[in-house]
Amino acid sequence: METNHAISALNALGHATRLAAFRLLVEAGPDGRMAGDIAEALSVPNATLSFHLKELVHAGLVQSESIGRNVCYRANYPAMNALLAYLTHNCCGGAPCDAAAPKDRC
Repeated sequence: METNHAISALNALGHATRLAAFRLLVEAGPDGRMAGDIAEALSVPNATLSFHLKELVHAGLVQSESIGRNVCYRANYPAMNALLAYLTHNCCGGAPCDAAAPKDRC
């Protein structure tokens, strides 16, 4: 993943509604969720949610599919994993990462 793409993805996730929607879609798995279901689950008006979902799609973190008059949204797991790999590249300077490691090592 290139730096500019990582910045775009992080910027998209930097809003509470978009982060909540993305986490909801990650939980939903490969079947995704319909836009109306997402709006109801997050208590967000449809128009507002549509704006936020478009930002996630534009960042490549979410994919959409029209099904009749409805839209199904799914998390883009390869993009999510690429972002995580970008963020953790060369993690811990090559040393094993251990959450229980002494804090004075950082």
